[in-house]
Amino acid sequence: MKVVSLTMIRTLTRAFPRARRMCSFWPIYLLLILGTIIVIGPFVWMVSTSLKNLQDVYQIPPDLIPNPPLWRNYGIAWEAAAFSRYFLNSVVVAVVVTLGQVITGSLAAYAFARMRFSGRQALFYIILGTMMVPREILLVPNYVILKWLGWLNTYLALTVPFLASAFGIFVLRQYFMTIPQELDDAAKIDGCGSLRFFLSILLPLSKPALVVVAVFAFLANWNSYIWPLIVTRDDALRTIQVGLGAFREAQSFGSTTEWPLIMAASTTSLIPVLLIYAFGQRWFTQGYALSGIKG
Repeated sequence: MKVVSLTMIRTLTRAFPRARRMCSFWPIYLLLILGTIIVIGPFVWMVSTSLKNLQDVYQIPPDLIPNPPLWRNYGIAWEAAAFSRYFLNSVVVAVVVTLGQVITGSLAAYAFARMRFSGRQALFYIILGTMMVPREILLVPNYVILKWLGWLNTYLALTVPFLASAFGIFVLRQYFMTIPQELDDAAKIDGCGSLRFFLSILLPLSKPALVVVAVFAFLANWNSYIWPLIVTRDDALRTIQVGLGAFREAQSFGSTTEWPLIMAASTTSLIPVLLIYAFGQRWFTQGYALSGIKG
C-alpha cells in the first residue's frame, strides 16, 4: 500500500503543474470559442433563413433548424433574376484580375527582390505608398479616364484597372527575399538565365505567397460592389454583388421583404469563396506567415 501511495503521490505531483498550465489557457480557449461563435453566427443565421417561410423568419424564439427545410427557395431565387449571368460575370472578372495580379506582381517583385538598378528602393516605396490611398478617392479619376478611353459598360472597365496590385508586389517581394541567393548563383553556373530561373525555380518555391496573392485578389474582386455599380449600366454586365443588391430591391414590397429568397441568393454567392479558401488554406496560412520575415 505504501508503494502504491507513493506512486500515486508522485503521479499527482507530476500531473499538477501540467494541469495548472492547461487551466491557464482556458481563458484563451473561451475567448477563441466566443470569437468563433461571433464569426459563424451570421453565416448560420443566413443559411437557416434561406430554408424558411417568410412567416417563420419573424418567429420568436427563432428556429435555427427549419422543419421542414424549404430547399425550393434556392431554385426560386435563382430563377427570379439573371443570377446565372451575374455569377458568370463575377467568375470572369475575378479570375482575370487574379491572374493579372499574380503575373504582374510576381514579375515586379522579382525585379525588386533579385535585380539591382538605380532607384529601386525609391520606386518600391512609391508603390507601397499607393496602398495608403483609399480606393474611394480614386473612383472619380478612374471613371473619367475610362470614359475618355470609351471603356465604360465593358469588361475592360471591370478588369484592367485592377490587373496590378501594390499588395501583391509587396507580399511576393518579401517572400522572394527569403529564398537564398545561392540558388541564383548555382543556376547561373549551370547556364540558367533570369527568365528560366524565375519560371523554373523561383515560382515553384513561392507557391504559398502566390496563393496568398491569388486568394486576396479573388476575394476582393468577387466581393466588389461600388466599382461595378458605377462603371456598368446593362443588366448583362452586372456582377453577383450588384445583382444581389438589385434583387433585394426587387424583393422588397413596401414593408415586406422576401428574406428567405434574398438569403438563398446570398448563400449561393458564397460557394466560390468557400471553395477557394478551402482549396488554398494550407498554402494560404504558410505564405501569409512567411511573407514578412525578411525586409
